[in-house]
Amino acid sequence: MKHITAFLACLTATICITTAHAASIATAPALSPLERLAASELQRYLYLRTGSLPTISMGASQGDFMVLRSDRLLQIPAELRPAARGIHSEQFIIRTLTTAGRRSWWIIGGSDIGTLYGVYRFAEKLGVRFYLHGDVIPDDRLKQIPNVSETGKPVFDTRGIQPFHDFSEGPDWWSTDDYLSYITQLAKMRMNFIGLHCYPEGMAEPAVWIGLPEDVGANGRVKFSYPSTWANTAHPGVWWNVPMNSSDFTAGAGQIFDDDIHGSDAQKGMFPLPSTPEQNNRLFNNTAELFHTAFDYARSLGVKSCIGTETPITIPALVKQRIVAKGQDPADPLVVQDVYKGIFSRIAAAYPVDYYWLWTPERWTWEGNSAVDTQATIGDVQSALDALKSLGNPFKLATSGWVLGPVQDRLALGRVLPKDSPMSCINRNVGHSPVEPSFGELTGRPKWAIPWMENDPVLTAPQPWVGRMLYDAADAARLGCTGLLGIHWRTKVLSMNVSALAGAAWNQDWNSDEYRALQKVSEPKDGPVTGQVVTYGNPIDGTDEDDVYQSVRYNLTGYRLTVPNGRYTVRLMFSELAYDTPGRRVFGVSLQGKPVIDRLDIFEKVGKNKALDYTYPDVVVTNRQLRLDFAYIVEFPCINGIVISGKSSTGEAYTRKINCGGPALRDYEGDLKVIESPAERRGLPVRDFYLDDARANFGRIVAEPIAAILSEIDGLNMPAPVALCPGGLVPNGQPWDTEKLRYGFVDKLEALRPRITSPGDRERFDYWLNTYRYARCLGEVGCRRAELDALAEQLKAEADAAKRTQTAQTMLTLRIDLSRLWERTIGYQLAAVDTPGEMGTIDNLERHNRGGMKFLSQYDDVISAALGSELPEEVALSTRFTGGPRIIVPTVRTQAGQGEVVRLKVFILAAQPPASAMLYWRPLGKGAYHALPLKHVTRSVYMVDMPSMNTSYEYYIVAESSGGQLVWPATTPRINQTVVIW
Repeated sequence: MKHITAFLACLTATICITTAHAASIATAPALSPLERLAASELQRYLYLRTGSLPTISMGASQGDFMVLRSDRLLQIPAELRPAARGIHSEQFIIRTLTTAGRRSWWIIGGSDIGTLYGVYRFAEKLGVRFYLHGDVIPDDRLKQIPNVSETGKPVFDTRGIQPFHDFSEGPDWWSTDDYLSYITQLAKMRMNFIGLHCYPEGMAEPAVWIGLPEDVGANGRVKFSYPSTWANTAHPGVWWNVPMNSSDFTAGAGQIFDDDIHGSDAQKGMFPLPSTPEQNNRLFNNTAELFHTAFDYARSLGVKSCIGTETPITIPALVKQRIVAKGQDPADPLVVQDVYKGIFSRIAAAYPVDYYWLWTPERWTWEGNSAVDTQATIGDVQSALDALKSLGNPFKLATSGWVLGPVQDRLALGRVLPKDSPMSCINRNVGHSPVEPSFGELTGRPKWAIPWMENDPVLTAPQPWVGRMLYDAADAARLGCTGLLGIHWRTKVLSMNVSALAGAAWNQDWNSDEYRALQKVSEPKDGPVTGQVVTYGNPIDGTDEDDVYQSVRYNLTGYRLTVPNGRYTVRLMFSELAYDTPGRRVFGVSLQGKPVIDRLDIFEKVGKNKALDYTYPDVVVTNRQLRLDFAYIVEFPCINGIVISGKSSTGEAYTRKINCGGPALRDYEGDLKVIESPAERRGLPVRDFYLDDARANFGRIVAEPIAAILSEIDGLNMPAPVALCPGGLVPNGQPWDTEKLRYGFVDKLEALRPRITSPGDRERFDYWLNTYRYARCLGEVGCRRAELDALAEQLKAEADAAKRTQTAQTMLTLRIDLSRLWERTIGYQLAAVDTPGEMGTIDNLERHNRGGMKFLSQYDDVISAALGSELPEEVALSTRFTGGPRIIVPTVRTQAGQGEVVRLKVFILAAQPPASAMLYWRPLGKGAYHALPLKHVTRSVYMVDMPSMNTSYEYYIVAESSGGQLVWPATTPRINQTVVIW
């Protein structure tokens, strides 16, 4: 208690010193709720940056800061009125005026929301940075308020996010408070859209209910439904997940889960999925309540909401049975229209949305589509339109999907939809492809580009894509798109990507010479388009050219090979060298722009370490380039060799052979130097972005060197140790001594840590340092597993008993090392847990990688059998937490309603439970602090309810642990966590 008393004394002294001269904020006399919020937010951020709490005066004629709507012309100075009259709803102007030697700052919005946007932009001018996971307030106090002269005008009308369900890293695990927190941050980043996709069956999700109108009550509660689920730790699901108790997670990671089975709050008591008709209904109704709260709040902040599923509609089996029992045909267009009426009437009654979007089928991006597919989708869209019209069009219909439209005509759906219906699609190939070029031909309607802020094959690793975000935003503007959205699952680990996309939706002053130069880059002429190489020593069945098939180039998008114009036979040589089961690597192949293999699973075709060739005669080359392209389906495409033979157009015989991934052999060329496609490598300069970000997050002392490091690893330069959707580890045949050089940037970051002394800067730096330490561990795990694979093959081929025992003992030593390495890996990720996204990452690592994929334990039975004994205890993984103690608040609300009781979930992660844990709060910048004890729930999980408040407040948390005093936020006592009430 003595520590806490001293702590409070220090805090009080700090506040008294810094609040000596308060500024004033003046507003109009009668304010709308959003104008009140704008004034309160300005007060908050001025207080946080200066330590002095400004006063707010409604109706005052003059203040240091003026917050007004543009229609309040009588309060606006004459010199600003022409500019104020010219701004539209979401636009704003910020000006510094000097009158009689006194400066004042004017924030004028074209509407309530424009005014709020102006305040948030002004906060950025004060050094504040906004991200999905929360705010960053620089540690150093602002010494003076900068002069500002800016007019804010968005580049895109619709700006926002498309969080994707279906994995624990994403919104499957978001609570109501998470939605409220992230929607708040959207408005701060001046984004105005959130859209959700729902899988309808197979892995049916409760985000969209599908059924008949008579099964919907007047309040939108459903009376008949079917089993649905979101990701949870008890559900086997797909993607090699297995059920696992969170208490069995490695390195104490289970301490941050409040039960052995974890999942959405809406599904509590119904894990792994509902088991009764009543529970089926309850999950859909709970989800509707969640969306009602979230989307109603979004609407109050000018954020539009959208939800939908795929077309043609998939009617769940139980609903089909119900339709058949009525004597109707589920395939009848009128019945389909009735089902859409059920979906739409339920949404209209249950929660507010602005759009319902129909997604083009996922398989269209990989397999293409037939004319029959196209007509089925067009008919389905028409049924949806008719249903919506019959209900009075309570919201608009939109389209999205993995492609904009059918392969024969990407614009086909536009001829069915009303002109006010937006059309959108995600970038193809999990973001490896650029913004859909057909947007440029689509006119007369809203059109939304959706770049990938992360991709799901690399879901468990960091993915810095700032340069790509800027490039895709510029591309979307060039193609005339009216919307820019980003698809994602996680939040904090994507903070820079999200920030870059949000900024590019408002300002593209950088969109000039660099972008135009990249647009003019010609297609590369000779070599592989991206990819890595590896060589295995395993014998290859079905060939006498083992040495060609033993080397492989993988994770590539294609080859461009210079050959004389002519007609050739092309032989493509494949062998699966890494995987022992089907479904682990699946990809498509195109030759000269035409698909030749829709879906290739090498193991499924021939097994492991066997040659598989495809030969294509009469391949015509007219531009001196043979083009080979790969489409990612599951994990990384690969190829072992290419043989081109035939005659040139002048009649001369021509042969060219490439040993893909390996050196020159006999008449085979060695693999060529990587040439990167503009589409794959696309990215604009990022140094300025990272420098600005580093100054706010880590302080000016280290901003330059950190920016240099982060700029260097942006995009394809960042190693990807995971690649098997969603975020599965892959064996890497490169020796770790070689591969670890790619992670040299981690050592450079570690060397900078002693130079960071300010607590907030260091805490933010440690998040990224631990994130990249974790990525480096993942890279080593992949290399060590490849060593184990090679030893297993050696053991299989070894006949001598003594040598078999020696090999098995070597495997056991490596296996024990893998266990210790996995503990370090989880430990680093646990040190970076700050949001539900990182909790989901741990779930993925444990239930998918360690559990279903058996990435560590695949050879345990083999080793045990070869040694003739059980494996020793050292192989087992520890579940004990041994890391550094810390306080984690995974969901941070920064706004709340009047009288709302905000419940905080707090993790106090330490080797031993804390002796005490208290929250201290007070009205923003005023008076004494009040203490609230945190209630221990279970493990390292605590709860505390903030009192019902009608005024903005600040708070901090203190825990006494065996390792000393822990505080949250790290900047306490100078900068506390704040909540604005409106």
